[in-house]
This record gives sequence, structure tokens and C-alpha cells, in this order.
Amino acid sequence: MYPIVEKTRLSSNVCRMVVDAPRIAKKALPGQFIILRIDEAGERIPLTISDYDREKGTVAIIFQEVGKTTKQLGTLEAGDSLVTFVGPLGKPSHLEGIKRAAVIGGGLGTAIAYPQAKALHEMGADVDVIVGFRNKDLILLEEELKDACTRLFVATDDGSNGRKGFVTDVLKELIEAGAQYDEVIAIGPLPMMKFVCRLTKEYGIKTTVSMNPIMIDGTGMCGGCRLTVGGETKFACVDGPDFDGHLVDFDEAMHRNSMYKTEERESDCRLMAQAQE
Repeated sequence: MYPIVEKTRLSSNVCRMVVDAPRIAKKALPGQFIILRIDEAGERIPLTISDYDREKGTVAIIFQEVGKTTKQLGTLEAGDSLVTFVGPLGKPSHLEGIKRAAVIGGGLGTAIAYPQAKALHEMGADVDVIVGFRNKDLILLEEELKDACTRLFVATDDGSNGRKGFVTDVLKELIEAGAQYDEVIAIGPLPMMKFVCRLTKEYGIKTTVSMNPIMIDGTGMCGGCRLTVGGETKFACVDGPDFDGHLVDFDEAMHRNSMYKTEERESDCRLMAQAQE
């Protein structure tokens, strides 16, 4: 069993959970993920490692309550335990040699962008972090990000915090103002990553994306995270989740990501019915 040692609600449906998992904390690196089960009959779900503390032996995850398992996970509190917590899985991000970077997070992807920005900042790199949200109530980890970068830029769709607009607007302004990035790292919804890559390709800037939005099983067996990268078939969970964004077929990935919407709705309806019984 893996005890939950801390739980914090970051917004109405987003939680941060710290789990006692010393073996994972000892080896975890930015970009990797874990697979958890709430109980013996539970679904296996992959969640990216948001942070880790090797001394305390803890691993932090941030999740949004959008489906059956994440909603059940949101009901747990410190003192409860998870039956399965496996990792670290996936290939860690390659950050060596980067002197100046733009790390971009969209929505919940900010929780995944945070460890990359933190690691680069600790390595001495000049890091601009650009994060985007629909509104101010959805902003995550703002204070933590301030300590993990050189400059932080917040954009909201409605202008309720930071500047009004999209992360691509901020990135374009910085590039045209003279910022010379060795690499752009973009993590968030598939459409956001697609348009970041379209922009950086115009300027010839290397861009890495995390394809965690399409992961399902997390071990490469189910095939649900299959995607095309540079004309070759890859699996996000075992070949990634990081890939060269200029080579990813985002249209195919977005189509695949929508394939299970009906099943997700049905599962959510069953959960609501059980709660009312």
C-alpha cells in the first residue's frame, strides 16, 4: 500500500496529492510518470510525476477530476492509501546542454511543465515560463513557477489574470523581441501544442512536446497511445512521452484522443448513479 501523506485542492476540480513512495522518489526524473490503482478492482491510470522529494521519499501528482477514477481519487484524503503506485515509467526529458529555454504549459499541462522548468533552472539555464489558462480561477502553481524560472508569463483567455490571449501570442512576442531559445518545451492540450509547434517551426526553433494526453494503459500493450512521429509509429508511454514536436502528426493524435469519449461519458454516468444509490 502507498499512503497519501498530503492532499491539496488547487481549484474546484484539480488536486495535488503527495504519496509515500521512496523507491520511485529515488529514481524519478522530469518527464516520467506513474501508474496507480485506487483499490484491487480499480482502473489503472497513468499520471505524470509533478514533483518528488528524494529525502522524504515522496512523489507528487496533480490530477483533474474528469473521469470515474480521477473523481474517486479526489475523494481520498491524507491517511488513505493507494493499492498500486508504479514507476517511474517513460523516458525522462533530455535537458542537458540547454542554456536558454521557453517552457510552455497549458491548463493542467502546467503541472507537467513545472518539473522541466525547475530542473532547467537548477541547472543554471535561462528559463522563460509561459502558462495559459481559460481564466484566473484555473491558474495552477503560480508561486512555485516563479521560483523555477527566470521570467514567468501568465496568459488567460478572458484577461482575468496576466495578459489576455494565448501562450502562442506571448511566445511570438518574445521571439520577435529577440529571445533566442535553444529549445521550446510545450506541454498541454493537443491543439495548444500543435499551434506552438507551427509557430516555432517558422523560426527554426527545436521544440519538444509531451504526448501524455493520449496515454491510456501506460505500458505499450493497449496500443491506445499509438501516434505517428516522422512517419513512424511510436507509443507515447514507452517511446516517450517526449517527442520532436515538428514531427508529430497532431491531427491523427487528436482524432485518436477523441475515440473514447462515449465510453468516458458512460462510465461517468454509472459513477453518478452509484453515488445516488
